[in-house]
Amino acid sequence: MHKLTRLDNGLRIVTSSIPNTYSVCVALFVGAGSRYESDAEAGVSHFLEHILFKGSERWPTSRELSEVIEGVGGILNGGTDKELTIYWTKVARLHFPLAVDLLADMLLYPRFRLDDVEKERQVIIEEINMSRDSPSQLVDLLIDDVLWPQQALGRDVGGTRETVGSFTRQDLVNYRARQYLPTNTVISVAGDVEHDEVVERMGRHFASWGKGEPQHLYPAQDNQTSPRIKVENKETEQVNFCLALKGISASHPQRFTLGLLNVILGEGMSSRLFLEIREKRGLAYEVHSYPQFFLDAGSLVVYAGVDPQKVEAAVQAILDELAKLKDPIPESEIVKAREFFKGRMLLRMEDTRSVSGFLGGQLLLSGRILTIDEIIARIDAVTAEDLRDVASKIIVTPKLNMAAVGPRVNAGRLEGLLKL
Repeated sequence: MHKLTRLDNGLRIVTSSIPNTYSVCVALFVGAGSRYESDAEAGVSHFLEHILFKGSERWPTSRELSEVIEGVGGILNGGTDKELTIYWTKVARLHFPLAVDLLADMLLYPRFRLDDVEKERQVIIEEINMSRDSPSQLVDLLIDDVLWPQQALGRDVGGTRETVGSFTRQDLVNYRARQYLPTNTVISVAGDVEHDEVVERMGRHFASWGKGEPQHLYPAQDNQTSPRIKVENKETEQVNFCLALKGISASHPQRFTLGLLNVILGEGMSSRLFLEIREKRGLAYEVHSYPQFFLDAGSLVVYAGVDPQKVEAAVQAILDELAKLKDPIPESEIVKAREFFKGRMLLRMEDTRSVSGFLGGQLLLSGRILTIDEIIARIDAVTAEDLRDVASKIIVTPKLNMAAVGPRVNAGRLEGLLKL
């Protein structure tokens, strides 16, 4: 499915050749994100990502960068997360050389103009304001803070208005010099391309990129011994809330068992949460669950938006569904969940963007790539006893957390419900 080459400076290049596709996706993954930042640096990874889209040596303005890709019908985008930053472009196969040239120029030769830094500072502050005005986004930020308080893992990737307001141009330059290194970067390419062609073209740009050792991430700390809750009262039509439990890391041997358990709990319209909370009880329009897998930690999160008068009923109903996961799960339900998991994964692999992300993200974060066949084998090997085992370890009262955003939320009454 893929081929891998490591350049002499440590840069890893992974490709997946997909014949008969019209597109090629080129993605650059860098080990930079909120988990690599001190408290004073909160948001610097995200700020730097914005600045790299403001112009490079060959294309000196953001308009020129966007026009060169959009002028051939392509897509140019990026994103910053807790453990990585990604820059990617998807173009027709004919324009693959242009895509490489542009991303390389952005990464290696950004302009860092002072006026761009000042303008983008205001843009990012507005982005922070927007997330705080959206109850569903705000509750996502709050639940991470409840799960991992006063540490990098629980912090908003965008930082705060105060930290973003404090960064100087030199701060951004210094952070890029510290984290943007070939040993801390993976280039992933998927589409109708040959591996040797990709390596040769990448080598022209990146072979002389200097070596170095990046800052390691700040480790997760977990000293939780009892349920925790955080509430922000806002005059909204709904109460948006999350219930969350501490999970497991991306490298944990039971990772795929938890992934399958989550499908049973809250993925899709045939999941337990959807059928019980929405279809049977009519308590919510939107209810779902998702796992988070980080390098040394993880979580299982349930989200719902409900009428303020129905919050306690919805919370209790979700807690009941969580507790039921510790009971034996029928084989028919496990088979359905397996096929759901495998089918959704295989459907994603029809898209060159998804394939490049699948390969590059794994390689950067874990140093290895599990193939589709290996993942399917692990999913097929999960038994009812495996599911019961991971549920009994994770679904426990002392590791229960809640965050809520909405009008007149009674934190004391909700905290009293937090029992499994």
